[in-house]
Amino acid sequence: MDDLFDGLEIPVAADFHVHLRDGAMMEAVTPTIRQGGVDTVFVMPNLVPPITTVQAALDYKKRLQAIEPNVNYLMSLYLHPSITPDTIREAKKAGIAGVKSYPAGVTTNSSSGVVDYEAFYPVFEAMEQEDLVLNLHGEAPPSPEAMEGSGASRQITVLNAEQEFLPTLNALHKRFPKLRIVLEHCTTAAAVEAVKGCGPQVVGTITAHHLFLIIDDWAGDPINFCKPVAKLPSDRIALLQAAASGDSKFFFGSDSAPHLLSAKKGLTDGGLGAGKCAAGVFTQPNVVGFVLEGFERAVKAGVLKREVLTEEVIESFTGRSGRKFYGIEEARGKIKIRARNVQVRNVKVGKAGEGENMNETVVTFRSGKPTYGVDWL
Repeated sequence: MDDLFDGLEIPVAADFHVHLRDGAMMEAVTPTIRQGGVDTVFVMPNLVPPITTVQAALDYKKRLQAIEPNVNYLMSLYLHPSITPDTIREAKKAGIAGVKSYPAGVTTNSSSGVVDYEAFYPVFEAMEQEDLVLNLHGEAPPSPEAMEGSGASRQITVLNAEQEFLPTLNALHKRFPKLRIVLEHCTTAAAVEAVKGCGPQVVGTITAHHLFLIIDDWAGDPINFCKPVAKLPSDRIALLQAAASGDSKFFFGSDSAPHLLSAKKGLTDGGLGAGKCAAGVFTQPNVVGFVLEGFERAVKAGVLKREVLTEEVIESFTGRSGRKFYGIEEARGKIKIRARNVQVRNVKVGKAGEGENMNETVVTFRSGKPTYGVDWL
């Protein structure tokens, strides 16, 4: 059953959640988009400072295009108090694809995120009118002060933060039923069911790494640590089944998030101190291969049946459904999948690399292991 997808030809993939950073990191990771079999990406705006104006988004797009012009970059704004209904109207005219909401403090560069969603109701109303997409990082902010017997009504940790956010998703959808909403990087069976329970304007993205990981894979391993964290085996099964269902409500968004190895290790002060490890899993150079490998592993485990993984289902998840949701043209090219014998490699940033300072290298998910390769046709 090895190399289940060797020789498969499918349309070029689209990745509806990527982090491309800026500066030297951007220069290192942007060329890996096409390497992974992708020609269209939805770009996250959580730079430092965040992308909160239309001009900043357009300038960022130009920087990306200068590195790799053969990619369609869908740009977004960071939901911030400075965003107004007029900003939304300007964004629509400029071709901005969406607005990303980060709950304050839950993940990388989210310190300027949302505390009160009601404060943004006028913005959401304008987005509904202009048909701009709201992209939700679906986690409730943590409550580390909550203790047993403290009287706190919500005790939120990384393990239940997504589930605690789902009432907010439902409330936003109920109040703005025509607003297109993406619940990004779903990690739980509850999130899958929540998306299914909403109208057609609400969809969910699923990453490649969440098709592999459970709690045990990131506890103690910073390379596999991301937000939202991977959950239970039953949650992984729910994600695999949703991704392989052919349901257009679920499509691919890698949430590929590059960090230097030093940041993943939590090293500070030149490695003399230790802080929190950075949240994010980097998959961009091998995203299509990882998705197919995840499906293959699920077939071997008896979680999925081979016959459900038709070309139509794979094409739907890896691009067609997302392109339709965002209203962009279908893929023009095709890719051919090669046998699962391509070694996953790390990415050098600037002049650093494996032969120099490993702490200044971006370690790719499943580094050193074989996965499917991709040829452009």
